Amino acid sequence: MSVDGWNTVLVLGGIRSGKSEFAESLVTDAPVVRYVATAPEGDPEDTEWATRLAAHRARRPGSWTTEETTEDPRRLADVLESAEPNEMLLVDDLGGWVTVLLDPDHQPADDVATIAELAEAIRGCAARVVLVSPEVGLSLVPTTPLGRAFTDALGAANRAVADACDAVVLVVAGQPVWLKSVATATEPSVPATATAPTAAATAPIVASLADAEPTPEVQLPDVLTHTPPAIPTQEPGNAWAAPTMALPMVSTGLVIQPGMELPMPDEYAGPQAVDRLTTLDVPGAGLGVLDRVVGFAAATQGTSTPAPWGSVRVLLLHGDHAGGAAAGTVAGESARRAAQARAGQGALARLAAESGASLQVVDTPASAPIEDQPALAPEQVESALRYGWRLAEQAADAGVQLLVLGACGAGTEAAAAAVLAATAGAEPPAVLGRVITDSGEIDDAAWMIRCAAVRDALHRTRRSSRGAKDILAELGGGDVAVATGVLLGATARRVPVLLDGPVGLAAGMVSRDLAGQARHWCLLADHGGHPAVRLAADVLGLTPLLDLRMDLGEGANALVALPLLRSVLALSAALPVHPSLAGTDDTDPAADEPESTDPSYADPDLTEPDSTEPDFAEPEPAGPGPASTGADEQPATGWRAG
Repeated sequence: MSVDGWNTVLVLGGIRSGKSEFAESLVTDAPVVRYVATAPEGDPEDTEWATRLAAHRARRPGSWTTEETTEDPRRLADVLESAEPNEMLLVDDLGGWVTVLLDPDHQPADDVATIAELAEAIRGCAARVVLVSPEVGLSLVPTTPLGRAFTDALGAANRAVADACDAVVLVVAGQPVWLKSVATATEPSVPATATAPTAAATAPIVASLADAEPTPEVQLPDVLTHTPPAIPTQEPGNAWAAPTMALPMVSTGLVIQPGMELPMPDEYAGPQAVDRLTTLDVPGAGLGVLDRVVGFAAATQGTSTPAPWGSVRVLLLHGDHAGGAAAGTVAGESARRAAQARAGQGALARLAAESGASLQVVDTPASAPIEDQPALAPEQVESALRYGWRLAEQAADAGVQLLVLGACGAGTEAAAAAVLAATAGAEPPAVLGRVITDSGEIDDAAWMIRCAAVRDALHRTRRSSRGAKDILAELGGGDVAVATGVLLGATARRVPVLLDGPVGLAAGMVSRDLAGQARHWCLLADHGGHPAVRLAADVLGLTPLLDLRMDLGEGANALVALPLLRSVLALSAALPVHPSLAGTDDTDPAADEPESTDPSYADPDLTEPDSTEPDFAEPEPAGPGPASTGADEQPATGWRAG
């Protein structure tokens, strides 16, 4: 759950804002959850309040334990201080806690000291904690002394707890807005005597990260171990609700289903950005094929002058495939690679550090031998899809502007080949690359075993459905399923994804049946020489920008190209219009006047470019609001290869 590095988070929100549902979604994947109830039972004759409490209790999974602190407000601090590191605490909510705090029967001698004790307990808590609290600061001042005492005490408690927590999120009408996160806290601090830089001033700093000397040690997030959340039961007639996600939710579980309508990139911004390139003051013929980068960034950012991607996150999915798919790989090699990346070592971590990108290593469910049995159970597929979706949502909430998707695991290429064979009718030998041993030799025997495993898997599933979830269960496995969820979640939050390697392309193939819009948010920097990537890219309409044929591992090839892509975007945003094209606006009445024959005359309006200031305006961050329902979406634009 601490994908962004935080261990404590405060969830604020108004009445019926969806704050409790959002808080519960944060802890869904935790193996051990202790629900700390703070609200008193209230008047026995108040049936409406009793109904609310019953609804809260019914929403909690049976695996959660519940603890009440209604008798003594100081006991909440004791619960936090005694929590174990492997626990997850959900405190709901501080409004009930303040109610008990002000109750004459339980009121301590010093309310301020009790609030301070709570904040200190949060800072020192060894467990992960999510606290829920009403936001009353936006309401009218109560007209009664008791009402004013409650709002004052709750406001003081919210401020103290927010200061103690690593992250703070405000839920408004079911949509989370992150007010404080570790991602912003880890940014380079501005000196007290300096003025905060503008977006235009910080963009060159981002571009110069590649030239900076790499740090000896890189602090990276811990590896996230995938724990399948409980699958909610959908009862007939159960109403849809979307308190935290852009898609329907049943109870607290995200429902990912075929035919979803997710956002499309801006239809007009991409072509406008490419047309604008022809007007820039460039000495040569222009950017060549890299104008597609400008068109892609413009469409995904919704502006004809896209900015370079500042905040980039690399998701490295680690999951092994058993059986013949992993033939020719050394046992434990993928785990070593994942641990290496986690420690800030190896090619991927080094490149991420030089690019200023964060690196998140994610454990995905292990996959069974596909030649003998399904790779995953259906419930595991559902869980993995939701897990990938949440990874993308958490990245968007942290302000990430570009995701780089990579994978490391035994048997990933064979699993991707099986997915391609099932979705594109490919022949396994044609999309399975040669097996290279650690000593650099070609292992044809291992390659034949992989081909046979994929062949047997396709024969075993010849009568099975070719639906997206069925393919993930039978052939794709955990890493492809999580990658598919990442693509869908990133699409819903309008975050572009830089693909690299067979797993991401296989996920792109599967995502077509779930949401066809996902492929339009994907960019492929290089095919890396993989035949599976070549075929999938052709089917998805993703033309590789480069042909470097590097094979540094999934994710690393994309990071090599990232500085180049950033430089192209920075150049396209900073260059002025060519002098010969400046001032030719049809609305300018001076454009109709004849040109002067005096060579010494030069009209400033005709010689000065429209703008000499680099346009590094940051795009509006991917908002947490719901995705478009598709009613106003447009088809793929002309600049998109396909």
